[in-house]
Amino acid sequence: MKKIFLIAILFVCSNASFGQKVNYVTFQAEIANRNNDFITITTLNGQLLKKIELNKKGIFKDTLKIKEGKYRMNDGMETTELYLKNGYSIKLKMDAKQFDESIVYTGTGALENNVLAKRILQDEQYFNTDFMALDEAAFENFKNKKRELDLGLLKDKKLNANFVAMEKANMESNLKGLNDYYQKTKNLNKLNNTVSPSFDYENHKGGKTKLEDFRGKYVYIDVWATWCGPCRAEIPFLKKTEEMYHDKNIVFVSISVDVDKDHDKWKNFVAEKQLGGVQLFADKNWYSDFITSYGINSIPRFILIHPNGTVVKANASRPSSTQLKEELDKLLN
Repeated sequence: MKKIFLIAILFVCSNASFGQKVNYVTFQAEIANRNNDFITITTLNGQLLKKIELNKKGIFKDTLKIKEGKYRMNDGMETTELYLKNGYSIKLKMDAKQFDESIVYTGTGALENNVLAKRILQDEQYFNTDFMALDEAAFENFKNKKRELDLGLLKDKKLNANFVAMEKANMESNLKGLNDYYQKTKNLNKLNNTVSPSFDYENHKGGKTKLEDFRGKYVYIDVWATWCGPCRAEIPFLKKTEEMYHDKNIVFVSISVDVDKDHDKWKNFVAEKQLGGVQLFADKNWYSDFITSYGINSIPRFILIHPNGTVVKANASRPSSTQLKEELDKLLN
């Protein structure tokens, strides 16, 4: 079963298509234990290309009008990648309950797509390692082993040259992103156990609120914006977390980095969605002193601060993570 592994969240795939030529691909599938009555084909950045209905047996056959490149297939629960090229006629057979582990392609274009399926499964297994716990030398070995594994899947000389080039570019982009994340997180960890930078921001309920106002309580901070999809996806989990710890020594603070022109949008969003906790609006969005002090250049971002004002975790677990509950229980119970 597919897990959300780190690299899929952090890093962007390389360019997904070659040229402007429109191609026609025959795509059929037999999906056991399907999660839905349809699948969708999208670009890597999420643009919907086609929604395909499955029959009662989980079978479909369709013709796709596309440009050569990589795409995503999603059944509403799980996602995999496809490589589609003019003249391909591929058939997918899989069990949705075992998703990645069960994917097998046959037909023209099967070679490249089976490589994709193996690489995705390989990524999931490889990134079960807590690479943030590795020292610099061990992390270099971790990256080199990942490159070796990826290149090992591309040795077959029958593979399409464009596909091989795309996979190699994707591999190097991901490894660079992985290295950047490792270095950034190591630097952020240096803030742990130091006195936190402060803020003094507009409160949705009126007036202004400083970090020092919460001295004596743990402070869990959510840095977000109304336009941020991943931020909004965390809201239901944040609400449940607030309810779970409402009688504990902790306050939940959400800081919006919306730009000034979206100030009213923020106010209305907080009211309409009945957001809990303390809702604040950063004075200079991304350029606020508090935001830049934590090196925040992507959201959502979560921070946990001790009652004495020192940083517990400069890059805390998300509300949707089971790890957050474990961490808070240790601190608050």
